[in-house]
Amino acid sequence: MSGRAWFLFGIVSVLWGVPYLFIKIAVDDGVPPVFLAWVRVALAAALLGALAWRAGLLPSLRGRWRWITTYAFLELVFPMPLIAAGEQWISSSLAAILIAAVPLIVALLALRFDHSERVEGARLLGLLVGFAGVIALVGIDVAGDTWELLGTAAVLTAAVGYAAGPMLLRRKLAALDPRALMAASLTIATLALAPAALAAPPPATALTAEAIVGLVVLGVFCTAAAFVLFGHLVLEIGAGRATVITYVSPVIAIAAGMAVLGERPGIGAVAGLVLIIAGSWLATTGRLPAALASGRARGRDAAAEAEAR
Repeated sequence: MSGRAWFLFGIVSVLWGVPYLFIKIAVDDGVPPVFLAWVRVALAAALLGALAWRAGLLPSLRGRWRWITTYAFLELVFPMPLIAAGEQWISSSLAAILIAAVPLIVALLALRFDHSERVEGARLLGLLVGFAGVIALVGIDVAGDTWELLGTAAVLTAAVGYAAGPMLLRRKLAALDPRALMAASLTIATLALAPAALAAPPPATALTAEAIVGLVVLGVFCTAAAFVLFGHLVLEIGAGRATVITYVSPVIAIAAGMAVLGERPGIGAVAGLVLIIAGSWLATTGRLPAALASGRARGRDAAAEAEAR
């Protein structure tokens, strides 16, 4: 990868690793989840809409509005309020670890909706390992607390939307420019969330300086800028390598939660993160990480040499 690609990868990894921290700060200050999600998509829609209009990309959306609307609901309208709602009861670190299960859910949905992505062999093993991580996480760190279980369920439901959205994009919307697609999707999400957001605005006491900064960062940087930069990263190195961000962002989220909020992930969170990332890698690539695979190969070579002697 070029230096530019590494720079883009690092920036997007951070931008998609820190949202959970800012969401947690805002909801803990009293910002309602739907209002938070609405402000986030509205800011991003204004920025990306202006960018797409200036580039003359909006006419390319004609005839695709049914699928764009479906994508907007799967990727934005449902997941964003659910994550914010879940973080009312669980830590930002836990939310990020649960979202790391998205590749596993993609692999699971592919069994029914995308037969070209059959999960078998090592990929099936990865699916089982990853979901064992989710079970360990919920069973050790969350079990017994009703509110944490509800928060966990909300975030996992959001993860299903995050998994289904890209699958729909690949099948029905792949030909569209990402800037135009995201501008349209964010605008639809803004309109869809507006009634609920405006019906229950946050109290004045909730709009602290920290909460306002969090909302701006979420909309401008973690949504608008992140999607644009990710699009450039995909063009630079391809979609497959770019999605490795999925494995990096949770680690950044945990570090941010520990540094800023003093969160301390439990044994279940640590075990769950390791198993989810390992399972996601296997389920999406069907192979072991290069370092581990080479280590196993060296082990087989050494065993063969010893046997020959």
